[in-house]
Amino acid sequence: MRAVVQTVGRASVTVDGEVVGAVTDGLLVLLGVTHTDTGETARTMARKIHELRILDDERSAADTGAAILVVSQFTLYGDARRGRRPSWTAAAPAEVAEPLVEAVVAALRDRGAPVQTGRFRTHMLVESVNVGPRTLLLDL
Repeated sequence: MRAVVQTVGRASVTVDGEVVGAVTDGLLVLLGVTHTDTGETARTMARKIHELRILDDERSAADTGAAILVVSQFTLYGDARRGRRPSWTAAAPAEVAEPLVEAVVAALRDRGAPVQTGRFRTHMLVESVNVGPRTLLLDL
């Protein structure tokens, strides 16, 4: 599982002209799933995201109650080492990835995090205003 975590002043996801998820002063998480990920991987990723000390004064979303916007992003497992057309073979198929993305979201909510999400298997417009900017790649 991979996540790109960014501190944002605001971030939103729009699908078909409707904002389906939005946060202010929190984290935007782009989340990718691979074939070997499990429920345990999802719980570990949720803990890491929630406790990541990336906010001001080295604080975490767990410390501050910051909102988290989670957006599924299979392209995090794209491989462009050969040629110009990326391969997506390392990305888990949607039937595997969707429940694991939902497991990360559920684990974050179980930890008390306010979580918004994008919409799986749709064309999403993701907007964000980075703060810092601070961006970190988590790779489990």
